[in-house]
Amino acid sequence: MKRNILKSKIHRAVVTEMDIDYEGSLIVDESLLKAADMVPFEQVHVYNITNGERFVTHIIKGEKDSGMIGVNGAAVHKASSGDVLIIAAYTLMDDEESSFFCPKVVLVDKNNKIKK
Repeated sequence: MKRNILKSKIHRAVVTEMDIDYEGSLIVDESLLKAADMVPFEQVHVYNITNGERFVTHIIKGEKDSGMIGVNGAAVHKASSGDVLIIAAYTLMDDEESSFFCPKVVLVDKNNKIKK
């Protein structure tokens, strides 16, 4: 049996930019992507801690060490600049893999710099 398991997450990322006219997606600082083992165009679930909204989109790589978290397209209705987000990626694993797997969790500060 395959299970959908949390692969990695960026915890408490702060929205820095918004663009409703963009085609959609979530821009994430390249350094955060690397630390969280996420890649451009990977599907992510976004949980807005500030307002309780949730949405699914894909990642676009932002400038390295910029601290950028950009919400684009229709998702701008689910977030505002300054909102705090959890960005989570999942993967399919069988029971054996999931029994010893540990997700990568990247904790960031209010400037989207890695704390842990």
